[in-house]
Amino acid sequence: MASLTDLLFDDAHKGDIDPMELFPVWLDEARASEINDPNAMAVASVDEAGLPDIRMVLLNGFSLAGFVFFTNFESAKGRELLAHPRAALLFHWKSLRRQVRVRGIAQEVPPAEADAYFATRPAQSRIGAHASDQSRPLESRQVLVDRVDALTERFSDGDIHRPAHWSGFRIIPLQIEFWKDGAFRLHDRVLFSRPAPDAPWGRTRLYP
Repeated sequence: MASLTDLLFDDAHKGDIDPMELFPVWLDEARASEINDPNAMAVASVDEAGLPDIRMVLLNGFSLAGFVFFTNFESAKGRELLAHPRAALLFHWKSLRRQVRVRGIAQEVPPAEADAYFATRPAQSRIGAHASDQSRPLESRQVLVDRVDALTERFSDGDIHRPAHWSGFRIIPLQIEFWKDGAFRLHDRVLFSRPAPDAPWGRTRLYP
């Protein structure tokens, strides 16, 4: 029986393929072959001047609803995505010679979802979320170390609540492109797109 990946790049296949069902298949295959962080992804946003910004983060959750990551909402990416709730994602799996590109709408996750994920983080990571004024100037490393030490003492009872400025974004995709390396740069590219989150997906093969 042909796999979803085989059907994706088979021009004779006329059946529907849901990209949101294919993505976790590729992610699972990456988990089996990537040396580090198969859930690493680049997140692109724009600032108030329209200048693009990009950074690597970890995909913390995935469902048919979208791609979820958590961050300090007062960081550069947090401020940019709150002001301009559109984002692009890129997954690159070198061991598989594959990549997935996503473009879509950035939506804040519900507080209960952010609380639930925050509770799963190691204690020092939760303290770090309180200690870091992410993306803003830091006088010295020692200032951060001292702040972490003070917060470690403050939260010595282990009750480390989620700070109000720390939450998550769900990227609801409007486009998902699957890319597979080909000999002599004749790569395979298939783009799924839809005009709105509740609309059906269209599928187009692209030139490499």
